[in-house]
Parts: sequence; C-alpha cells; structure tokens
Amino acid sequence: MSVRLKGYYFASINKNKILRYQMKKNLFFYLFAVLCTVSLFTSCSDNDEPAVTVPVSANVAGNYKGALNVTLKMETGDVPAGNVPAQLVSVTNAGENTVDLKISNFSFSGMQLGDIEVSGCQLTDAGNGKYTFTATSSMDVTGLLSAGIKANGVFEDKTLTLDLDIDDVKLMGSPVPYTVKVAYSGTKLSGTESSEAKILSFVFDKEVAAANAVVMGEPVIDETSKTIKFTVNSEATAEELAALVPTIEVSEKATVTPASGEVGDFSNGKTVTYIVTAENGSTAEYVASVSSQVTVYGFETWVAGVEGQEPDMTFYNPDGWCSSNAGVQMLKGMELADHYAVEATNDAHSGEKAALITSVDTKGKDMYFAKAPKVTTGSLFLGTFITDIFNTLNSTKFGIPYSAKPVSLKGWYKYTPGPDFYVVNEQPYDQHCHEAVLDKTKTDEFMISVVLYETEEYDTKNWSDCLTGAADTEKNIYTSSRVAAIAQLTGGEQTEWKEFNLTLDWKKEYNADTKYRMAIICSASKDGDKFWGAPGSTLIVDDFELVAE
Repeated sequence: MSVRLKGYYFASINKNKILRYQMKKNLFFYLFAVLCTVSLFTSCSDNDEPAVTVPVSANVAGNYKGALNVTLKMETGDVPAGNVPAQLVSVTNAGENTVDLKISNFSFSGMQLGDIEVSGCQLTDAGNGKYTFTATSSMDVTGLLSAGIKANGVFEDKTLTLDLDIDDVKLMGSPVPYTVKVAYSGTKLSGTESSEAKILSFVFDKEVAAANAVVMGEPVIDETSKTIKFTVNSEATAEELAALVPTIEVSEKATVTPASGEVGDFSNGKTVTYIVTAENGSTAEYVASVSSQVTVYGFETWVAGVEGQEPDMTFYNPDGWCSSNAGVQMLKGMELADHYAVEATNDAHSGEKAALITSVDTKGKDMYFAKAPKVTTGSLFLGTFITDIFNTLNSTKFGIPYSAKPVSLKGWYKYTPGPDFYVVNEQPYDQHCHEAVLDKTKTDEFMISVVLYETEEYDTKNWSDCLTGAADTEKNIYTSSRVAAIAQLTGGEQTEWKEFNLTLDWKKEYNADTKYRMAIICSASKDGDKFWGAPGSTLIVDDFELVAE
C-alpha cells in the first residue's frame, strides 16, 4: 500500500527548503504533513495471516463522514492537537481484497493539506461482517524528521475506524516528548444526503462574549467570493480582537469548523477560515476577516476648553475635539458675544447629548490691533485652536495624527439657518470682517468636511505643521497640495435627524509610510472663512463614525 498527498512531494525538497517551511508552520502540523507524504502504509498487509477473499457483499466501498481527532500523548497527560468534526473519507474498490482510501480536502488549524490518498489497503475478513487492515512503517527525512508508524483500520456495520500511532519521533535527531495519536471514525453515507454547504448567518452577539462589543454593524457574507467581512471599533485592542466569538448558522444538516461559539483570533490582520461540511461530506471554505476600523464620536463626554478659566467664562468642548469657542471667549469677555459657538444639547440622535454648533453675532468692531467680525461661524473640528489676533483664520489648526486609510465618514445632523445673512464685500476678508452687511438674497448653509493631508512631522507643541483656515493656498485645509483625500457635505434647513455618508475622494495614492493628519470640520456657516453667515444658524451633529481600512 502507498500514500500520497496531492500538492506535496518531499522526496525532492532539500533540507533548507524544508527548514524554511517548518518555520512558517506550527511544529506539529508540519510533522503531520510530512508523515502524510512519505508512505505511511508502505506495508499495509505486513502481517503473518494470509489474506482472505472478501465477498462482494461486504460492499465497503463508498463515502464515509465522521470525526478525525489528533492527540499528543505526553508524560504529563494527553493534549488535544486538533480535530475535524466532519471529515470525508472515500473508499473505492481497487482489486481482489483491496481498497483505496482518500481523505478529501483535509485541513485543520488553517493548514490546507489537500487530499490524502491511501492506496492498496488489503483487507482481512475478521468474521461477522468485520474487515480489518493493519500497517507498520517508519519514515525518515534525513537530518530532519524520523518516526515509527502503526496503523489499524476496521470496516464494520457501515462504519470505518482508522487509528494511527506515531511514535519514536525525532526532530533533527532529538526525540520529542510526545507520541501522536490520530483517530478517525466515520459512517457510510447513503448517497441521498444534502450537498448544501453554506454559511447562512455570521454574527457577533454581545451577550455571547464581552469582546464582541468592539464589532460595529453586521458582518457581510459574500457568497461569490466566500468571504465574511466586518468592521470593528478603532480602539479595539489586540486582546479583544483575539477573543471574538461568532455565532454561525449553516445549511441544514451541515457542520462548520471552527464551530459556532468558538473563539476566533482576528488580531493583527489575521483571518480565520471556516470550513462548512455538507451532509454528504462536500465542503465549502469561507475566509472571515476585519475589513475596516471605525472611530466612533458620540459627543457624550464634554470637557473644559482651557484650564483655569473663571467659572462664568468657562466653555466646554466634546472630549477630543476643538471649536471656535476659544475665539468667541475673548469676544465674550469684551461683551461682543452673548453665548458660545459650540455647546452640548440634549436634543440627541442617540444617547443623552449631541453637539450644538451656532454661528454667533459678535457685533463687528474695529479694535485697531485686531478686527472683531460681525459673524463668527460656529465650528467644531479635530485639531486645536491657537489664537492669532493678527490673522484669525490661522488660529484654527486642523487635523490630528492619523495612521490608517480612511474610507468614509457617516453620522447624523439637523440644521436651521439664521434669519439674517451677512456678507463681507472687500478682501482680504479678515481685515474687513467687521464691515459685514446684510444680504437678503442669501440663505445660510452648513458644511461638514473630512480631510486627510500629508505632513513631514507632527508638531505637537506649536502645531506648525497643521493646515488652517488661512487664505494662503498652501496653508488652507481645502486648497493645499498636501491634501490627499477629501469629502464635503453642504445643505440647508433640515428639521428632523438625517443620516449622511461621505466617501473620501482621493487626490493622491495612499502610502502607509507617509505621515498624515486627519481633520473633521463641522461649520454652521459654510462660508465662515469669508466671515459670511447668519447669526443664529444652528447645526446639530451626533453619532459620527469614521471608517478606515
């Protein structure tokens, strides 16, 4: 009898290639793969009993389906080393008293071994419809691996039992502290079994495992590509991603391995292969992986904008965000503003709070050393605010360090434009912002932007590498040649909560080795960089999700 594994032939592989392969795989599974390729059953009828003619009525040929289990037997006890709950084994007549066996699509622990073909198994009639075969062999891959092999197989009452005992294992001449036990037991199929092998649903139930809470939305099953993709919170740790527990529904009478309810390790870009075995033993493979990461901004937590503020001057921003409140604070101290531009509101899409962004009437005043605008646009953004009284548009330092590839920004908003729209007719706008005049032909609009731009460094002290609202083309967040990707949403009155989904338009190819800053900017008046807008225009935003690959 001989054994061969399709796709693997080690006789012609030199030692260095084998060693390189070994480094890529779990030690045991590599051992098992090698054993399967070097004639496990080279002496299948190696016993002293003469062969007995097996009657045709025995009819052992057919397909068998059952469990295959691998165990490492050690002095300290048995250690499970892998299992396939629904392994298919095909048996065909090969001549008088002889059958061939094929273990189809054998794989476990993510290692695909293909078809293991066992040829020339000579059967012995043990009586009462029982037929046996035995084998003893040894294998030796010079300088790498050696082992002794014992095999026992039994056909009885439409079942196949196969046991392999692999002992005296030496790796590179050194004995390993275990022997290997491979056990298979399968039942003969009738031929009427279902061939459907599909994953019908794949979910991460938060009540099943705490780690599942990092999964966002529902996983997407692509039946054509046999892939399962899902999104996770960008703050998910490697430990959490290594402890995800999917609940899996498969075709009726089919099984899946790893089984539903087993932990899957999706940390550090890892994938998990799920093998669905139909009732008739046919299989289908699905590869599950994290497709993207989501940063969630719920605007539930608010913090004081600047330490040491007097209580009556204190303003608050959503945690991790900045706003035009820092500029309004100075104007408020000069009684040029009645309220802050960004505040928390209980009018939330979900949870308890949302961000209320308002364009403020800041009176308009020439203070000689600086100009106080008539309209100060309410803005909420990722970045910081460093006051520049001589160039107020340069005060907004947009963007935070960002290392992923953003795909989209989605969220919810409401908008109410203010009644009176003001324009500044002379440029530069920052020098004439106090001279804004009423324009009854115009109605205010909001803008939500997401921008990814390049930087050579991360200046976390002065934020000098940041793009701003300044008129200078190369320093402006919307016009600089450093912009890699951008998406914008503008619009008018929206009294009820409305969802948006912005897909980034790429101006440059993403490069994982490039340093980037990410900016999300929400403005109650879209032309705020020209000091145009309507006092009292209000934009409410909530439940932002920034999706990245």
